[in-house]
Amino acid sequence: MLDIGISKMMLVAGIALVVIGPERLPRVARMAGTLIGRAQRYVADVKAEVNRSIELEELTKVREQFETAARDVGQSVSGGLNDATRDVNAALGQHVDGDTPTYEPYNWDSTPAPAPHKPPKKNWRLKRSAVPQWYKKSENVRRHVQSGAARVARFRPARPTRSL
Repeated sequence: MLDIGISKMMLVAGIALVVIGPERLPRVARMAGTLIGRAQRYVADVKAEVNRSIELEELTKVREQFETAARDVGQSVSGGLNDATRDVNAALGQHVDGDTPTYEPYNWDSTPAPAPHKPPKKNWRLKRSAVPQWYKKSENVRRHVQSGAARVARFRPARPTRSL
């Protein structure tokens, strides 16, 4: 593509030093660096976008293959189920043509409805939310309410005593 070596770069730098001048050369070099960086980022973004579109096309192809495989499996399962149903009906003496069956099928609508929920009677003398003290002690649950100041005072380290 471009055959740029060290000697050609030194020649371009020397000409730039003469044409632009030593005062403006650092600023121009910085601007050229930022422009080259922007160009590289733009090229990288375009490459990433192309790669994403290629991957998306591959994913759609894989999805279509998966859907066709799932559809084929579903059709084979439903076909097998229809064959098994036909065999069971034939074994039970039922005709496929729609004649009346020789046995009485179970009527699911005849089952009685369950009784409605009846809450238990409340005893106002018992606390319903009371937890036994032995359980609180075994699970290290706080058993007494303490204010924040009392808790700080309780767990504050002891002050050393003054020795005379």
